[in-house]
Amino acid sequence: MAYIDNLVFALLLIAGIGYFTMNVKKLLRNINLGRDVNRSDNPSERWKNMAMIALGQSKMIKRPIAGFLHVIVYVGFIIINIEVLEIIIDGLFGTHRIFSVLGSLYGFLIGSFEILAVLVLVAVIIFWTRRNVVKLKRFMNPEMKAWPKNDANYILYFEVVLMSLFLTMNATDVHFQEMNSGNIISQYIAQLFSSFDVSQLHLIERVTWWIHICGILIFLNYLYFSKHLHILLAFPNTYFADLNPLGQFDTLESVTKEVKLMMDPTADPFAAQPVDENAAPSKFGASDVQDLNWVQLLNAYTCTECGRCTSVCPANITGKKLSPRKIMMDTRDRLEQVGKNIDANKGVFIPDNISLLNDYISAEELWACTTCNACVEECPVNISPLSIIMDMRRYLVMEQSAAPQPVNAMMTNIENNGAPWPYNQMDRLNWKDEN
Repeated sequence: MAYIDNLVFALLLIAGIGYFTMNVKKLLRNINLGRDVNRSDNPSERWKNMAMIALGQSKMIKRPIAGFLHVIVYVGFIIINIEVLEIIIDGLFGTHRIFSVLGSLYGFLIGSFEILAVLVLVAVIIFWTRRNVVKLKRFMNPEMKAWPKNDANYILYFEVVLMSLFLTMNATDVHFQEMNSGNIISQYIAQLFSSFDVSQLHLIERVTWWIHICGILIFLNYLYFSKHLHILLAFPNTYFADLNPLGQFDTLESVTKEVKLMMDPTADPFAAQPVDENAAPSKFGASDVQDLNWVQLLNAYTCTECGRCTSVCPANITGKKLSPRKIMMDTRDRLEQVGKNIDANKGVFIPDNISLLNDYISAEELWACTTCNACVEECPVNISPLSIIMDMRRYLVMEQSAAPQPVNAMMTNIENNGAPWPYNQMDRLNWKDEN
């Protein structure tokens, strides 16, 4: 019978990890649909960013209450699940609490885990209250309806169930309770089961043990469909983030070459330039997810939907349609749609007459942006909604000539007068004679 349990556990583990691996491959495939961009520079600074921001939560704690609660859940959930390693060994080899041979160290670790489990439960209850009772404004934006709202709650319920199972498993484990070491919290929960005999306690412990490991595998595979994918992606996202100063935008290579040609007095502007017949047709800016670079697509999958970016966006605060969080959510949703198109057509994308621009993100949203970088500064995992906005603006201006009238007027003035004002160079100082 024990061997059957071990076999069932092994099959369950293989199925759970196998499905997770399949989703990871799909995730990487979707991210790699983006244009190439080099983010291999300054590795020491990149490792520092990852350590400070992803691991150290340095930007998260800028808002002390939410930051502190998040650190508790983050640390508690990660550390507590170290015991998953013990569960895996026990499940595969039929042992029971294999690490208990560590003696007092084991008791200290499990005791710490139990305290963290209680703190996680308290933090989760507060998070749920903030979302569903207090209804903080940044959780009530139009994009946070239906699935995004439910997803946030599902994760909270998951955490409550997993932490409760962990404590119940400890409380009903007769062997663990007899050790009288590490059962700092579970010893009190054990009193609720004082009327149960040993066989009943063993049954409850085994049931909670199985549900606990199944819940962890379900949670692992749920991550791909959830905003909580950032638990895994925050690390590469902070590592590959743009290290340039905020406000410094990248230049288009094709435009740079054209400008250099114009400024070279020895160049013949009418001479034919070499053409790479194998190169893809050049396109200014981005109208769909394939036009964005892979780091921007990684950003979209990493978005936590916390709304900090939208809560500080001056355009959104003043009632404009723009929400930086929605930009990231729309990018991810469109990328998922493209990925499903590829899956349905045996690895080939078939044009579907849908694009990120207009079908997901409107020009009104793009032009509402002030490019102040507040969203980039505020993001706890170094996401840049602004880079996507600027690439889509480039497409509107350079491919469709669809800039707002004031912008078109400014560019016309620069072309005709060498300045944004509607005066030629000879008349620019006339204002001094008006008084």
